[in-house]
Amino acid sequence: MTVRGSLRVPGDKSLSHRALMLGALSTGRSRVRNVLLGADVQATAGVLRALGVDLPALSSDFTFAGVGLRGLVSPASSLDCGNSGTTTRLMAGAVAGNPVTATFTGDASLSRRPMRRVAAPLSAMGATVVLPSAGGLPMTVIGGALHPTVWRTETASAQVKSAILLAALCGGVEVTVREPTPSRDHTERLLRALGADIAVAGTHVTLRPSGSIQPLDVRIPADPSSAAFFAALAALTGAEIVLADVCLNPTRTGFFRALERMGAVLRYDDQRDEGGEPVGTVHVSGAALHAAAFAGAEIPAMIDELPLLACVAALAEGETVVRDASELRGKESDRISAVVANLRAVGVDADELPDGFRVRGGPQHRTLPASRVVTHGDHRLAMAFGILGAATGNALEVDDRACVAVSYPEFWQDLARTQR
Repeated sequence: MTVRGSLRVPGDKSLSHRALMLGALSTGRSRVRNVLLGADVQATAGVLRALGVDLPALSSDFTFAGVGLRGLVSPASSLDCGNSGTTTRLMAGAVAGNPVTATFTGDASLSRRPMRRVAAPLSAMGATVVLPSAGGLPMTVIGGALHPTVWRTETASAQVKSAILLAALCGGVEVTVREPTPSRDHTERLLRALGADIAVAGTHVTLRPSGSIQPLDVRIPADPSSAAFFAALAALTGAEIVLADVCLNPTRTGFFRALERMGAVLRYDDQRDEGGEPVGTVHVSGAALHAAAFAGAEIPAMIDELPLLACVAALAEGETVVRDASELRGKESDRISAVVANLRAVGVDADELPDGFRVRGGPQHRTLPASRVVTHGDHRLAMAFGILGAATGNALEVDDRACVAVSYPEFWQDLARTQR
């Protein structure tokens, strides 16, 4: 099997969420192109409609009118966020800054995910947040008169940071968020592009009241987290692939840097700025890969790609270690436990660590025994082991292929197209 050609993966999920939310909160009519049509972004669209935004069916190019920073209305029923933590946490912030009450619900997986991390700062700002004893969903947010706040997060989290910023934006108060290490900064970049008064100094972000934000006209670049799967496939098979129009925000490209440290060759062309985000074409050439260690500040920039990194490590020579990634245990599944269990099931020597994993890889794993991959409905696991199966030429059976619809509905078709 060889990998060939070029590919434009779907629009970035993080930017798609934020474009819909900030367009909805703007004053005027916004235009969005190349939005991701996956289930998570559809959940955001549904929540916005329930809160009074006249949002059309999502398509490759559409316009809609915003309701302003204080224009949300109380929904007639609970807000179903599906499997989307981004929808839940960011929209909780927007609701907290509006004079409305809303209850957030989701599927079984989302309902188990931790919400205290967002409830605590929103409560400190003056909103009322009601959670069940387990700290998940359903979560009821009662917006109120907010007050200026300085909040220090225990771990770097773009979702928590963005929830606080959206609450302050809608509530008309100043807020400063201090993180231990930088997290994704899409919200800050887009807010600045729309005229918000926002300042970033290292890991500190300050938002001051601005009264309104401008409508947006944005073309969503390709998702680097989705592009990562095909970059990995090329790296593992000694092939070449061209990934077009990829968002190259440095808070999102940690996996590309990891591949380079492990021996792959990457080149970046046609680099430009679109809507405040760096965008370009990524050329990936495969090579003999070797193990590496990853920890600390580099982890947030590839947190979603760590299950894929574990699969790459299975074929890289030596022992790869990932630390400081305990956040993986609170994702759609316990991604540390699940990825290690699945690697062991196909004969790879792998261990769980409290905050990561250890994988002892090498060419002996180029031929893996047929096995069934248990995804727990987690799209990242399904795609990561889909890549491992393609790279080794065996038919790993993914138990829930359909779960990729959350972030990359065309994944299996694109994977088939890149092989011959």
